[in-house]
Amino acid sequence: MNQQLAHTEVKETNNGSLLLGTGLVVASMILVPALAVRLGLGASLTGALRIALMKASSRAVSGTTDVSKAA
Repeated sequence: MNQQLAHTEVKETNNGSLLLGTGLVVASMILVPALAVRLGLGASLTGALRIALMKASSRAVSGTTDVSKAA
């Protein structure tokens, strides 16, 4: 019984991180460029924001919390 409960909790955690990662990817691919055009941001700043969101998405899906590899 406890093993089934633990397995269900792990599955819910994976679904949550997958949903978060997907949301960050959508934000980086659609929302950031749209806001950048609207605000008149340069291409380099837009690219940097997209890269930061993609890295955050990757960390959310893989479940790592080590920020030393973020640079």
